[in-house]
Amino acid sequence: MTDVDGIFGCRGIGISFGNRAILKNVSLAVSPGEVLGLVGPNGAGKTSLFEILCGRYTATAGQVFMEGRDITAMAVHDRARAGLARTYQSPVVPGALTIGETLRAARYAYRPFKTRMEAEWACHLANLRQPWDRLAGSLDTFDRRKLLLACLLMRKPKVLLLDEPASGLINSEIDELDLIIRRLVDEYGIAAILIEHRLELLSAIADRAVVLDMGEVIATGTPREVFENPRVLAAYFEEPAHG
Repeated sequence: MTDVDGIFGCRGIGISFGNRAILKNVSLAVSPGEVLGLVGPNGAGKTSLFEILCGRYTATAGQVFMEGRDITAMAVHDRARAGLARTYQSPVVPGALTIGETLRAARYAYRPFKTRMEAEWACHLANLRQPWDRLAGSLDTFDRRKLLLACLLMRKPKVLLLDEPASGLINSEIDELDLIIRRLVDEYGIAAILIEHRLELLSAIADRAVVLDMGEVIATGTPREVFENPRVLAAYFEEPAHG
């Protein structure tokens, strides 16, 4: 792989903590209007890869690219300005602020400042229907995720990194989340990389999938192709050897 196709991706990523290799020679890419699923059993290295992609961790090997440019050395805030947005497994919101105050803080986080109208548009896209004078800390898990997503969407990101966005949601909420993500991808051309443990959920929403196991890519392709791959089935379901 001599270059990264698509709008965003990485090539040959590796990282070690102490003497333990967490990621080894990981490459992937996502295109505008595409959902790329990133899956694998616990400890596979998925979140560590996200930390490298968003700039919080520094890889010991490999490069990160965006729109044909090497951004490996780019700081987190500069990646955000370039159009990269990331959510986290736990939807932590400023509990003492109202929804409106939280959105205002996001509007003025960095230049160019965003208008109230842009915040309203973002809430519409995220399907957040709560009154703005309600405390953010009083929201349920799904509305917290919607609020945080709205804070990102008002900046019109080109790439979304979504770390287990369905965690803590019930089935009807997951169905709604699927519709929100597909709209962002299909109508607005956003490229999305989605971490999710549940294979059935990834099968429903992802266009392609990359499977990690023990820090290495073991399969790529459509969800159906990778979830029928013997190495993937073994990684998820094979009983560990004893004795």
